Amino acid sequence: MLIFLRLLQESFRFAVTALLVNKVRTILSLLGITIGIFSIIAVFSVFDSLEKSIRNDINSLGDNVLFIQKWPWSTGADYPWWKYWQRPETNLRELTELEKRSLSAASFAFMTGDNKSISFLSTTIENVGVNAVSHDYAEVMPFDLESGRYFTAQESQSGRNVIIIGAEVAESLFPDSDPIGKTVKVFGLKLDIIGVMKKQGENVFGNSNDKSALIPVQFGRNVIDLRNGTTIVAKAKPGVTNEEMMDELRGIMRSIRKLKPAAEDNFAINQMDIINKSFDQLFSVIAIVGWIIGGFSLLVGGFGIANIMFVSVKERTSQIGIQKSLGAKNYFVLLQFLFEAIFLAVLGGLVGLFIVFSMSVIVSNTTSFQLGLSLQNILLGLGVSGLIGLVSGFIPAWTASRLDPVEAMRSNF
Repeated sequence: MLIFLRLLQESFRFAVTALLVNKVRTILSLLGITIGIFSIIAVFSVFDSLEKSIRNDINSLGDNVLFIQKWPWSTGADYPWWKYWQRPETNLRELTELEKRSLSAASFAFMTGDNKSISFLSTTIENVGVNAVSHDYAEVMPFDLESGRYFTAQESQSGRNVIIIGAEVAESLFPDSDPIGKTVKVFGLKLDIIGVMKKQGENVFGNSNDKSALIPVQFGRNVIDLRNGTTIVAKAKPGVTNEEMMDELRGIMRSIRKLKPAAEDNFAINQMDIINKSFDQLFSVIAIVGWIIGGFSLLVGGFGIANIMFVSVKERTSQIGIQKSLGAKNYFVLLQFLFEAIFLAVLGGLVGLFIVFSMSVIVSNTTSFQLGLSLQNILLGLGVSGLIGLVSGFIPAWTASRLDPVEAMRSNF
């Protein structure tokens, strides 16, 4: 153990000496390792943070909800869009039947929408996503209210002219006053504001409740075409899996639409797992790209480390001969140079990690994107650096360990 610690101490001292004596050569040689680690860890950090944000946005919709729609979410070269285009849209009658027959779903919601302008006095905000929803929408797709309230059952059933607006809509139309109780114009009709949604900000998909509004579907059916872009959302009861609920809903929908046993479904039941799997494939490709980007720099850095070590062996040939003549074993010399190579490579990796960390702090403090350097990526960077040092330094270290002590001491280089 003492020999190992002494070997480690001497290797550290030799490595530091090599750095101080040959600063320019060392910096240029370590540049490849630094750039390589920076490239790989930067790519992984960016996409780890992006993936985390995407997963959070997907999970915020709930992992126990299913979306009954005309179009399936799956994609691919063989996507038969012409067949899906002919399918009927979901409708309110089907919502009512599903609520009556389903035993696995806790609640259902119907939703559809369109981009419209909302006006208050002389102020107008364009392209607001006005969504017509059924009463249980807040249970299936929960959201927070900054002020006001949600629709009452009576308002939903009777189709009252009431509206809940997003935070950005409220700020634009009512910068200096409380919007609750005010009347706005949508579709050329007057609606009373009963609630304001809490500010959310855009998610990674560019979606947000901030520039949207909710109205009862019974009111919306008079001004929005319910035969286009409709969705029925189902939320499972506790203990019921998505697969169990999907099987039940599929049978109910086929019964409602009177499909023959051999006929294909003319509807799609989508779940968030489809999006998750798509992103799994995307991030797998990105990981490969990250390794390719950084791999070339690491290759160059590896040659740089090997060059330093060959020069170091040459410069210390006589010293190696003295060590071996005093009883140093081959493995002692081998490990001494290996430790030195690993130290140099890890030093380059630490510089690369420091640059990534600095970049993450700057990006997180100046933008809305939270970029983080995870412990896993730090350990990956250090591990890759150490491996490059080990591989690059092995041949020079092996060469040094096999030197003849007599011939080595004669060297005057």
